[in-house]
Amino acid sequence: MTKGIFITLEGPEGAGKTTVIDMLLNYYQEKELQIIKTREPGGIPISEKIRNIILDPKHTEMDARTEALLYAAARRQHLVEKVIPALNDGAIVICDRFIDSSLAYQGHARGIDMDEIWEINQFAIGDTMPELTIYFDLDPRVGLARINNTSDREINRLDLEKIEFHEKVQEGYYKVIERFPERIIKVDASKPLEQVLEDTVDIINRFLK
Repeated sequence: MTKGIFITLEGPEGAGKTTVIDMLLNYYQEKELQIIKTREPGGIPISEKIRNIILDPKHTEMDARTEALLYAAARRQHLVEKVIPALNDGAIVICDRFIDSSLAYQGHARGIDMDEIWEINQFAIGDTMPELTIYFDLDPRVGLARINNTSDREINRLDLEKIEFHEKVQEGYYKVIERFPERIIKVDASKPLEQVLEDTVDIINRFLK
């Protein structure tokens, strides 16, 4: 049995990852490829419940390390219950966020330290890492403006952070890219949606060859 391929999409709030993932699913299903989409935190019932705790706007008192541990816990359950079985079944798994989000958000923006976040998540993920990560690069102010102009998009606790936090998230992602340049490819998410989708498909298709 051929092992599947694990692909993740990363980026700041409002970068358009979720919309593009839905479009990717339709594109590759039409090509009759075995593909599933999922998200973090979430993807399965237990992790979705943890997601609700993390992102609840009322939980403003949450400690940064508590936040990091909850993300890691949700990630572990999601992996063992959904991602790893799908990969073992030979599927292409496209996930909205993974460990790079924790490195950028909790490691850099929260000031915990990327190496500490990496160690926490090594316990959670073992040796499961994406083969390919696509980073949607976007000015944080543009992303937050998109969120505010989208009526059906959930407004979560992270969306309510000050702009300085979101700027640190972007800085964090740039540090993650420097750390894993062989795995992460950047896409300009300020382009029209159709162009972002085309760029993303081109990257994935070249990887799948």
